[in-house]
Amino acid sequence: MTSTSLVSSPPLPAPCGPLSAGVMDFITGKSTAAPPTAGGVDPMSRDLHVALATCYELHYRGFAGVDDRWEWDPDVLRFRAGLEESFMSYLRDSVEPGNDAIAEMEFLSVAHSSGTGPSWYLRDEGSWEQMREYFVHRSIYHLKEADPHAWAIPRLHGQPKASYVAVEFDEYGGGRGERVHQKLWADLMDAADLDSTYLGYTDRVPAETLAWVNLMSLFGLHRGLRGATVGHFAATEITSSPGSQRLVTGLERLGAPQACIAFYAEHVEADAVHEQLLRHDVVGGLVRTEPHLESDIVFGMRALDFVDAALGDRVLTAWHSGASSLI
Repeated sequence: MTSTSLVSSPPLPAPCGPLSAGVMDFITGKSTAAPPTAGGVDPMSRDLHVALATCYELHYRGFAGVDDRWEWDPDVLRFRAGLEESFMSYLRDSVEPGNDAIAEMEFLSVAHSSGTGPSWYLRDEGSWEQMREYFVHRSIYHLKEADPHAWAIPRLHGQPKASYVAVEFDEYGGGRGERVHQKLWADLMDAADLDSTYLGYTDRVPAETLAWVNLMSLFGLHRGLRGATVGHFAATEITSSPGSQRLVTGLERLGAPQACIAFYAEHVEADAVHEQLLRHDVVGGLVRTEPHLESDIVFGMRALDFVDAALGDRVLTAWHSGASSLI
């Protein structure tokens, strides 16, 4: 295949093992051999998650020099399915199952006066350089914010669909391009003197960051996981407002640029509203109309917590030892 449109397409990330090198060589024409299988590979290895992120990005903006037709190539999809099976098996083994979505949301909504995650650390004692590192990790998602969850829209019906779209409409700026949350994040990166290019820091972040973002695409791109997508989105919005408020406090403590504060201030207010729509209309409505999806909704919530905790542990372990959390 030959290159077609390159508009807004980022360069390929650097390969870091046989899986990522195999798929990149295949889609760039350096090799005619189908990518290798993922059997026996650590499901949380950086090689697996760079390879998986590469496959997923073919469904988003693609890559410079890579033909758009690779998005639906059978060998690429077969390879991706093997990566997904490894990652999903790991998640299913690691995340405790549940079947009460309402109780799960109530648990997530409990207000805490203290905590140990990155937002708590950055609120009280993190340095400006550590805050900038945090931005680098988050940039892999926030420069495509709302896109992974948008895959669920055509898979929902009635009020759950209408309310889900209402939340996404806000994420995309309510019809105003300058208010799209992806644009607000790019403004934050520019204000912090960081690279605001889409996927600009893929080669600097660890496997845990990529797994955190890959989880959203994994859920979103499979109709059979639409319940997990809804659960993931709901948990994201329920926990976003208090976490964003902690970051606002930390940014103000550090005297950060206004564009950095503005991004999180926007999420304090907006996500509190989004929580109610997702809790009652989307999750509640989906449980009523498709009750067989309830366990998947809970899985989506808990899987988010699992990968988020893994990333938080990675970041804080580095910071507490005086090291960088980037690679």
